[in-house]
Amino acid sequence: MNENILTVSQLNAYIKSKFDFDEVLSGVWIKGEISNFKNHSSGHMYMTLKDEMGVVKAVMFKGNTFSLRFMPENGMKVLAYGRVSVYERDGQYQLYVEKMEPDGIGALYIAYEQLKKRLEQEGLFDERHKKDIPVFPRKIGVVTSPTGAAVRDILNVLKRRYPLADVTVYPVQVQGDGSAEQIASAIEYINAATECDVIITGRGGGSIEDLWCFNEEVCARAIFNSKIPVISAVGHETDFTIADFVADLRAPTPSAAAELATPDISEITSYLFDMKSRLLRLSVNAVENKRFKLTETAKRFSEKAVLNDYAGKRQYIDSLMQRSTTTVASKIAQAREGFVKSVSKLEVLNPLSVLKRGYSLATDEKGQVLDTVKAFKKDKPFMLNLKDGKLEAVVKEIKNDK
Repeated sequence: MNENILTVSQLNAYIKSKFDFDEVLSGVWIKGEISNFKNHSSGHMYMTLKDEMGVVKAVMFKGNTFSLRFMPENGMKVLAYGRVSVYERDGQYQLYVEKMEPDGIGALYIAYEQLKKRLEQEGLFDERHKKDIPVFPRKIGVVTSPTGAAVRDILNVLKRRYPLADVTVYPVQVQGDGSAEQIASAIEYINAATECDVIITGRGGGSIEDLWCFNEEVCARAIFNSKIPVISAVGHETDFTIADFVADLRAPTPSAAAELATPDISEITSYLFDMKSRLLRLSVNAVENKRFKLTETAKRFSEKAVLNDYAGKRQYIDSLMQRSTTTVASKIAQAREGFVKSVSKLEVLNPLSVLKRGYSLATDEKGQVLDTVKAFKKDKPFMLNLKDGKLEAVVKEIKNDK
C-alpha cells in the first residue's frame, strides 16, 4: 500500500507530464471570452478564458506579448493558441498562450481603434494643436519611399505647380517591420535641422497591413511633436490612418498633399499680370489727372490772367481803402461830437466857472472848502479863491444871522 502513496508535488508532476506529452494539448487553439484580465508590471498577461459552460486560466509571457497587434481587454472574444500544462505549485492546469487574435474582428483593426481612442483622449487630435501650412514654402521635405509611385506623383505636382520651392526627399521604408521608426526618425531629423517649412509624409494605397506603419504610436507621436507643419498623405481618399488624425493637415492622396502644400504658380502669375495692368491703368490715370491740373494752373497763371487778376485785386483794394477812409472819418466825427458834449458838461460842473461870474471860494490852509460860518475861526487866516488868483485873509469878526 505504501508503494502507491504519492506526495502532492509528485501527483502534480505526474499530471503535468501527461499534459506535456499529449500531442493535442501541446498546440491547441482555444476560443473564448477574456475575463479577469491583468497586465502585470513584469510584462506577463494573466486572464481567464470562458464560454457559456466553463472557464480555463491562461497566461501569456512577456516574450510572446510583443507579437500582439492589440491590447487584450475584458469581454473581448479571442482565439488563443498555445499549450495546455499544469502549474505544479497550485496543481491547476492552464493555457500557456503563445499567440492571440480577435475572434471575428481583425487584430489590426482593434489595435487601430484602441490607439486612436487613447491618443484622442490625450488630445493629440485637437484642432488647437494644428499648425498653419505656410502659403509660400521655400523648402519642402518629403518623407516616403524613394521608389514608390507616391514620390513620383508628389514631385511631378510640385514641379508643375510651384517650381520655386526646393524639394528634398528623405527616403524611408513605408511598409514592414521598422518602417514606423524610420518615418519617425526622418521627421525628427528634419526638425533638428530646421531646414524645411513643411513636411509631406505618406505612401500610395494598400491594405491595412501595408499602411500599418502610419498607424503605429511612434509615428503618430513624431508627427505630433514636429515643430514643422506636417501634411499626411496615406493611401487613397477612403483610407484613414492615425497619422491623418495627428497631422496638421490630411490630404486624401499624395498628389493632393503636393497641391495643399504649395500655391499654383500659374495663378500667381495671372494675379501678378492683373496687378501690373491695374497699376499701369492707375499710373496713366494719375498722370492724366496731374497733367490736367497743371494745364489749369498754367492757364490761371498766364500773363493775361495774372494782369486781369491784378486789376481785379487792385480795384478791390481801392474799394476797401475808400470804405475804410469813410468809416474812419465817420468814427472821428462821432468821437469829436461826443467829446465836445462831454467838455460842455464838465464845464458846467467846474467850480472855476462859477468864479468867473464874480463868485469866490474860501478854503483853509489844507485846501478844504469853508462853506459855513462855523468853519471860520476868529483871527485864523484862510484863502480866498477868485477868478484871477488867491488872497490870504483873516477873520476879524464872526456874525451869525441864526
